[in-house]
Amino acid sequence: MRVVVVGGHGKIARLLAPLLVARGDVVVPLVRKPEHADELAALGTQPALLDIEASDADDFAAVLTGADAVVFAAGAGADGRADRKRAVDLEGSLKSQDGARLAGVRRFVQISAIGVDEPITDDMRAVWAAYVVAKRDADEALRDSGLDWTILRPGGLTDEPGTGRVRLAEHVERGTVPRADVAEVVAAALVTDTSIGRQWELVSGDTPVAEAVATA
Repeated sequence: MRVVVVGGHGKIARLLAPLLVARGDVVVPLVRKPEHADELAALGTQPALLDIEASDADDFAAVLTGADAVVFAAGAGADGRADRKRAVDLEGSLKSQDGARLAGVRRFVQISAIGVDEPITDDMRAVWAAYVVAKRDADEALRDSGLDWTILRPGGLTDEPGTGRVRLAEHVERGTVPRADVAEVVAAALVTDTSIGRQWELVSGDTPVAEAVATA
């Protein structure tokens, strides 16, 4: 497969790329900085430069042309800016979806976050509330997009080594999960047709990733 990864220098994306390369996929991580492109090229990928915030749907379509799948792994990160949560986590996803349709790419896997459908409360910090709304609205748009979508909503992300075992279902009890295991689930979902049209929450568990994705 030719897989374009939006947010290609993110932590999950950098763990995903070697998994896809190892199985023979062509991986195109989209990055903003040339130095990030050089770093990812050393992993065997074929990076492309694209600024999520400065680009439009046509720009996305240009780099998505010829792809078999899109993975949206972008996020504004812990920068303390509510406006960037909308610009990256929501608008970046919307432009990626529009670009995929323009380029004729149907498969779209999106990394979201657990619990974003829960109500916004007055005691939420403004930046966190903006993040939740951005992820929620991006997921809703993808479900209505007409694309062959999968939405993964991991729990609290850690940098612990992956275990290769997860709990994956429409709803799971909140918990944590290594980013490496999230990357493995994304890789498995890309080649599992029964994951299309599914939205799953994801935490660490006892089920091997391939089995979890096949049976969720």
